[in-house]
Amino acid sequence: MADATPASTQSLQNRLLGALPSQDVALALGVVAIIGMLILPMPSWLLDFGLAISITVSVLILMTTLFIEKPLQLSSFPTILLIATMLRLGLNIATTRLILAHGHEGTHAAGGIIQAFGTFIMGGDTIIGITIFLILIVINFIVITKGAGRIAEVAARFSLDAMPGKQMAIDADLSAGLIDETTAKARRRELEGESTFFGAMDGASKFVRGDAVAGLLITAINIIVGLIIGVGVQGTDFATAFHSYTVLTVGDGLVSQIPALIVSTAAGLLVTKGGVAGKTDEALIGQLTHYPKALGVVAALMAGLAITPGLPFVPFAALAAVSGYGAWTLSRRQKEKETLEREEQAAADLAKATPAEEPISAALAMDQIRLELGYGLLGMVNDNSGYRLTDQIKALRRQLASDYGFIMPSVRILDNMALQANTYVLYIKETEIGRGDLRPNMLMVMHPAGEPVELPGENTREPAFGLPAMWVDRSLRDEANFRGYTVVDAATVVTTHLTEAIKENIPELLSYVETQKLLDELPKENQKLIADLVPNRIQVSGVQRVLQNLLGEQVSIRDLPTILEGIAEAVGYTQNLVLITEHVRTRLARQISSANARNGVVPLITLSPVWEQRFAEALIGNGEEKQLAMAPSALQEFIGAVRDAFETQASRGELPCLLTSPAIRPYVRSIIERFRPATVVLSQNEIHAKAKIRALGQV
Repeated sequence: MADATPASTQSLQNRLLGALPSQDVALALGVVAIIGMLILPMPSWLLDFGLAISITVSVLILMTTLFIEKPLQLSSFPTILLIATMLRLGLNIATTRLILAHGHEGTHAAGGIIQAFGTFIMGGDTIIGITIFLILIVINFIVITKGAGRIAEVAARFSLDAMPGKQMAIDADLSAGLIDETTAKARRRELEGESTFFGAMDGASKFVRGDAVAGLLITAINIIVGLIIGVGVQGTDFATAFHSYTVLTVGDGLVSQIPALIVSTAAGLLVTKGGVAGKTDEALIGQLTHYPKALGVVAALMAGLAITPGLPFVPFAALAAVSGYGAWTLSRRQKEKETLEREEQAAADLAKATPAEEPISAALAMDQIRLELGYGLLGMVNDNSGYRLTDQIKALRRQLASDYGFIMPSVRILDNMALQANTYVLYIKETEIGRGDLRPNMLMVMHPAGEPVELPGENTREPAFGLPAMWVDRSLRDEANFRGYTVVDAATVVTTHLTEAIKENIPELLSYVETQKLLDELPKENQKLIADLVPNRIQVSGVQRVLQNLLGEQVSIRDLPTILEGIAEAVGYTQNLVLITEHVRTRLARQISSANARNGVVPLITLSPVWEQRFAEALIGNGEEKQLAMAPSALQEFIGAVRDAFETQASRGELPCLLTSPAIRPYVRSIIERFRPATVVLSQNEIHAKAKIRALGQV
């Protein structure tokens, strides 16, 4: 017959496994079988099978406790202990029923296992068998069970008392960032499991103790009642009845007490393993053999006992040789280990003392944004009494991300001993863009209208806008607020300066990598638009340039899907990035109008038809190659007219925008950004249809 194929074999295995009951059903059937032992009589062959199961389960429990690394790996031990105890008690009742009913027939009445244990242990002498049985009960009841129960009781009490402290330690580690939330939850579950386990073990130890007492009582009942039945009822002579019932009773007791002793030992190993890490053999052997001197003393003592007159030489001499060899071997290994550790430590110290040469490529690394502080300003970084500089910079990054639509690079803060104590310097891409002097323990006070501050202090200028200001003592804060002055601390001065510097240079901070990241992080529904647009119709660098043009005029790029739609429309008729930007600005008309509105109205100064005509006539070139070629005298005249018009409106408290036609807007902006970079230049297409406008004048 041919061998079965793997597929058919697997199918047969699946059918066999499917025919077996599930684990929960099997456990329920086992418990029902134990209950059945308490009620129904059992034949001797079935009793032998049950006793063999009891011995096997007890040995399995002991081996499992030896191989686990921590008690919680066998957290179900109390339940296992209860079921094993019930199994032994059920078998005890079954054997008692057979002994009392058929003991007069001979030592085989209760099965082969009980007969073998009785005759083998007793060795033909009843007194010896009873004595050994009583000794096993004493060892189990007084030594192992009592000790394990006491350890479980103390462990449960200490575990419960230590739970609040351990819980607080977990919360402290989580708050300090040493562990994450997942690890904290795992440690809390382990802590709860440990407390529950030792509490359950405290109660479960009473099972083993009660089992030993029950075994002693069952043995006495079997002997006394068996003699009464054998002599008084069955008519057997006393000597025969005493021998038969004693062998059966002692055999029954041994078959019950030996598994009980094994399970008690397992319980003791489990509760004493609370503070031992690793498997039992690794922990015990590793700790006992950690001190070679102890083994040396043992070897010397064994050698002395070997040569003592009257004592056997061979056992003590053999143990002395083994202990001495072990001490010598362990001592040599420890010396080798210490030598290796010293060499590794020396190598590590040498590596620390001789720092690795920095690669030349590291000199090419460039900080996007850097803030250098004099040594007198370092307290602003580590100050725990108020709002630290680092916290303000984090808030600034969040605010700029909300206002402009991309996350600016991290600000690197360094101390520079070459600077004056209270001086700071701002760099963008290794280029200095601003510096200032601070008084870290004082407050900067400014008049909202730029007038002199009438408080005692040190005159200065606000570094971001160049406004007149004064450093005053912190005690004058309330008085300055009462007079309506603007009051800021030193950290806020730095943050404000940094904010304005970043706004002026924000296009340079939007790199190719950042642009690609913005495209990749768009929602899934926008990825089809990106796939159609980039790189088939425009490169990422082209998108980057359009975004930089928008940021250069303080236009947020947060609505990136609309910007990409505008680019997709514009590239259909032009590849000129300036024209593409102008079309995108038209698509962002609602956003631009809202951003420049004051109290819901967009204030405007319009460009006169004369200047519109002069700009249109000054454009040279065809199509997309147009350039502005206006005479210098005309440019000076235009600059003067714009300056006069906007200063007049500023004196009235107005901040208007300059309105031009779409064709010349980018060229007008290129001139105005040279002398009034904060002035917003809008085209007529960028005024949303529903925006309210107010004309303030004309240039």
